[in-house]
Amino acid sequence: MSKAFEPYELAGKRLANRLVMAPMTRSRAYGPGQSPTPLMAEYYAQRASAGLIVTEGVQPSRAGQGYPDTPGIHTAEQVAAWRRVTDAVHAQGGVIHLQIMHTGRVGHPVLTGLQPVAPSAVAAAGQVYTHEGPQDFVTPRELTDSEIRATIDDYVTAARGAIEAGFDGVELHGANGYLIHQFLAPNSNQRADAWGGSPEKRIRFAVETARAVTEAIGAERVGFRLSPGNPFNDIDESDTADLEATYTALVEALAPLNLGYLHQLEAAGMRDLTHRLRKAWPATFILNPFTGRQPTGPAELELLDNGTADLLAYGALFLANPDLPARLARGGPFNTPDPATFYGGDEKGFTDYPTLEEARA
Repeated sequence: MSKAFEPYELAGKRLANRLVMAPMTRSRAYGPGQSPTPLMAEYYAQRASAGLIVTEGVQPSRAGQGYPDTPGIHTAEQVAAWRRVTDAVHAQGGVIHLQIMHTGRVGHPVLTGLQPVAPSAVAAAGQVYTHEGPQDFVTPRELTDSEIRATIDDYVTAARGAIEAGFDGVELHGANGYLIHQFLAPNSNQRADAWGGSPEKRIRFAVETARAVTEAIGAERVGFRLSPGNPFNDIDESDTADLEATYTALVEALAPLNLGYLHQLEAAGMRDLTHRLRKAWPATFILNPFTGRQPTGPAELELLDNGTADLLAYGALFLANPDLPARLARGGPFNTPDPATFYGGDEKGFTDYPTLEEARA
């Protein structure tokens, strides 16, 4: 039997297995003030057999929202609504972390009434979906030094709100071209001050955010997600020497903070870097492996058995299979994810995927 199905101790929490439900935006926060709904509580509770659930990205402020109908964690109303989600997951024996995601330059004023902010006033190429249809990314406003520090405070407030809402911890989203990643990447961070320039300066926002959050809620409750080399949202980290210097410096700076885990979303051609970062990281290492056009599946379980990762994150396959650990243990069968229902909508493609038992019935 694979190590995948063995219990695992994560920062004092006993996980039922080594399988992680990866964070996935679903854009169904239809509650008051963009708060989670009872349907979202059902969705996460259905998947509580995961060793660890990491929620969809949750904005720490109104300025941090980049997509329609994504949930927040910056008002009392939102915190109270998230409590219903955590209670539902815990009632099923699950462990759940909230992912804090500030989208930075990814977004549009029609979503928030605000101009997006970023390390530098450099627009991302591409478009974002809105209720008014696709919109070109706009040029963001460059954050001032005092605004950077205020944004770090927003992460801290969000983390405290997550603990108040009953979450077992938080994950800082430093991947996929969102705000923290924008500070890391040289094409989106063109600053010449203490927050940009050399790799050591470009990692500063990530490290200071992580430090502030650990001081607020405890290091063991904090994870950090990164995606070196991922070009999503017009990130360019194609300079291999700079890429390796940046992420080596980042991991070396985060390690002394004693975070609960590091979570790498692997980009194409990055397995050698994955091995190096895993070796350099002293605590739990979660891998969301690169699998091309195919969802992560049974074949990737070997990454746990050969020590490439301590925990393995599944995205689309967990979306479509609420009982994924049981299905992986049996070698399938697996429901097929429906991309047409990934973002927005109702229970269709959200809470109506059957379990094995339901399918047999």
